Amino acid sequence: MKRFLLPFFILFFQLITGQEATTSADKVLQALEQKTKMAETSLVKNIPLKNIGPSVMSGRVVDLEVNPDNPTEFYVAYASGGLWHTNTNGISFTPVMDESNTQNIGDIAVDWASGTLWVGTGENNASRSSYAGIGILKSTDKGKTWQNMGLPDSHHIGRILINPTNPDEVITGVTGHLYTPNEERGIYKTTDGGASWQKTLFVNDKTGIIDVAHAPNNFNIQYAAAWEKDRKAWNFIGNGSSSGIYKSIDGGSTWNLITTPESGFPTGDGVGRIGLAVFDENTVYAIHDSQFRREKKTVEKKDELTKDDFKTMGKEAFLALDNKKLNDYLKTNGFQEKYRAENVKQMVRSGTVQPVDLSNYLENANSLLFDTPVVGAEVYRSDDSGATWKKMNENYIDDLFYSYGYYFAQIRVNPSNKDHIYLAGVPLIKSEDGGNTYTSIGKENVHADHHALWINPKMPEHLINGNDGGVNITYDDGETWMKNNSPKVGQFYAINVDHEKPYNVYGGLQDNGVWKGAHNNEDNRLWHQTGKNPWEMIMGGDGMQVQIDDRDSDVVYTGFQFGNYYRLNLETGARKYIQPKHELGESPYRFNWQTPILLSKHNQDIVYLGGNKLHRSLNQGDDWEAISNDLTQGGKKGNVAYGTLTTISESPFKFGLLYTGSDDGLVHISKNGGGSWENISSSFPKNLWVTEVAASKHKKERVYVTLNGYRSDDFTTYVFMSDDYGKSWKSISNNIPTSPVNALVEDSENEDLLFVGTDNGLYTSFNRGESWELFQNGIPNVAVHDLVIQPEAKHLLVGTHGRSIYKVDIKALQQVTSKILSKELMVFDVDAIKHSKNWGNSWSSWRKPNTPGLDVTFYSSKEGSYIAKVSTAKGTEVSYTEMEASKGLNMLSYDLAFTKKGKSNFLKKNKMKLTEAKNGKTYLPKGSYVVEISGNGQTEKVEFKVE
Repeated sequence: MKRFLLPFFILFFQLITGQEATTSADKVLQALEQKTKMAETSLVKNIPLKNIGPSVMSGRVVDLEVNPDNPTEFYVAYASGGLWHTNTNGISFTPVMDESNTQNIGDIAVDWASGTLWVGTGENNASRSSYAGIGILKSTDKGKTWQNMGLPDSHHIGRILINPTNPDEVITGVTGHLYTPNEERGIYKTTDGGASWQKTLFVNDKTGIIDVAHAPNNFNIQYAAAWEKDRKAWNFIGNGSSSGIYKSIDGGSTWNLITTPESGFPTGDGVGRIGLAVFDENTVYAIHDSQFRREKKTVEKKDELTKDDFKTMGKEAFLALDNKKLNDYLKTNGFQEKYRAENVKQMVRSGTVQPVDLSNYLENANSLLFDTPVVGAEVYRSDDSGATWKKMNENYIDDLFYSYGYYFAQIRVNPSNKDHIYLAGVPLIKSEDGGNTYTSIGKENVHADHHALWINPKMPEHLINGNDGGVNITYDDGETWMKNNSPKVGQFYAINVDHEKPYNVYGGLQDNGVWKGAHNNEDNRLWHQTGKNPWEMIMGGDGMQVQIDDRDSDVVYTGFQFGNYYRLNLETGARKYIQPKHELGESPYRFNWQTPILLSKHNQDIVYLGGNKLHRSLNQGDDWEAISNDLTQGGKKGNVAYGTLTTISESPFKFGLLYTGSDDGLVHISKNGGGSWENISSSFPKNLWVTEVAASKHKKERVYVTLNGYRSDDFTTYVFMSDDYGKSWKSISNNIPTSPVNALVEDSENEDLLFVGTDNGLYTSFNRGESWELFQNGIPNVAVHDLVIQPEAKHLLVGTHGRSIYKVDIKALQQVTSKILSKELMVFDVDAIKHSKNWGNSWSSWRKPNTPGLDVTFYSSKEGSYIAKVSTAKGTEVSYTEMEASKGLNMLSYDLAFTKKGKSNFLKKNKMKLTEAKNGKTYLPKGSYVVEISGNGQTEKVEFKVE
């Protein structure tokens, strides 16, 4: 039992305190070294994974850097999708950070003269899926190679500034940990190109630097925005008295707080996130997410009921209400049909419910969030170098931040007109009078949520914008935009597949809806011509989990955040809202941002959906019943839905053998369809997020669980297995490098074959978790959020949060057993391939010819040289090649063409005409063939057919 759970001191700390230990930067860096070594020795390092898109909806952009001498060249930083370069004005992009240890970015800076790139890793937005970084990276060869320049415990970096006259002098604003206090935050300065850093500003261990800006022609004059915040899984306070603006007049070496009570800028607990824009040495702008309360205004009461009316209403007053007014309130606010005036009055008369319950019925974490009456976005300007500040907007700037100011707070000023400013939020707005009045420049092809904006100093109406949906460019100050999405950088929360031929892949994305596309689609620009992208959006909002009816794939269950799920009929366009409703007098159900939903494999009319209770519908979501009590620890007071179910699984062996996992660390089992429940998580570390509970496809008693401590900066790898319904557990994380776990899937054919996705990679095990192999040939170090196997095609689909979806054929992996791993050489079965007269030809000399390919996978117990021969069934050699093989699985890619000698051999034995294709190759005719692989003293053969 030595490998059970964690190092003992971590486990002891968690069991005693109920808290997770924050993972040290040293441990994270050690894990990255371990992962690099695993990449060299992995048994599956030669098995390629293919990105199948989509690209049309993109992902969240956090920063842009544009070549001032050639604005058709720029870099785009995606929050979790890496760094991309274009020199074609965004028509095409190339990734330049794929060889780095992370794809998570907070900010970038470029020294265009030398081609030096600086990347502050770890997103600067405090979102639910803002992943931590590993410090500051530098490339001196335009992204070919990267070096970590330090600050590994920063987690999130807000801004990087390079001195235009001395590129070795760099200022970095460090936001710091998202969920826990830490010391490595504030302003850091280097004068030797990152070889050493000096911390020049530190406020406290909960206050970081979210923005830094300097005067355009004077690097010595700098402003820094400090931001105090406290994020927990159940609550987020995005403001504090330590928030404010600091100024330096010596290039960031020393700093002074300039937002004092006398300055005119807000001070105190209500000061939220601040964004900065400097016009010149005198004029500086700040956008402030004010969390101070708005002044209460006396509003003339309308002749209609509101939820506030019921908070203090007595029984007699309620019973005296006009039935029509009461029914209007009930209908308008979505009460169930059974709750109408007379029914509710009878419930009040009998004491079943109280009038206040008609208010409580509408209260949940999401409604409370949006009901917060705060000031929100406001713009301040100083014309005396920050000494005094004036609020520029007379009226509230509504519908820009909503309650999500922590997610935005970007301001830009036209370099040639100090009264012309832009604010990034929902949507992008501009002002031509210094910030008093505004107009929106968001358009129908521009995503609503904005994070980055570049203004061409030589042509100010030329803007490049980065948002949650990618990149947009305008040349008329936002009147018209073009969309520049070609990178496959989708941020998937969840994916699924159907059983059509070809099968389709479905997935829900961060703020980009739910999409569907054939797994073998060609993700190219043809859709610009046809008007139809191979991927189709089937739901808006933040896309969530998807379930597809096996009997009719047009029937799809999906939705958006906080459990807002629908039953869709994709053929008819019908859509029905199916979220379960609590009873009047009952506490409102709590639904997770990523609410779990599951169709029963035993009966596809049966749907499970998790709130804080597990709900079941026997009729496709038309009616619901709660089949459990609260399966969480009961929630916590806060403005984020918490104490919710996050994962549901039902055993394929028995209807009603159910498992649930919650965001506060509980795993429950029911063996009788919800009649009774047992907590089976008492031995786990406490209060962790259960990301996956998976009933085995191979053994009724077996179940897997993955836990995630990301929301307390605990990056430990937690993977567990039980063979007795969760009575006892064994840790099977073993040699997976430290990283939070998001997903696990057990293979559909081989019970020993497992796949696990973490915040920076994909792993597979051939021995049920005893040891793991890195499985990332073709995938950069990006967060893997979901995994699903398409059983008929024998494909693993990998949903990443930053690089869209990958696909890999796992037929060979499914055949790997301990017996095979003990062999010297093993060649796996090869599928037949259908012959085509078009091989090597094209209908136009201007188009690339159609070329076939056959992949032959073989296992070698050690590295070495191998010979591969292809022969007819009668033994005539038609092709020959030599190759170097690694220890593990190797892939021989054969183009199905004769070698010159092979063609001659074939014609000597066969009296038939062979036609040479236009590309100069002669391809195999229909028939049976044998692949023979020899090396290291071993020879193995496998047959295949060209049909």
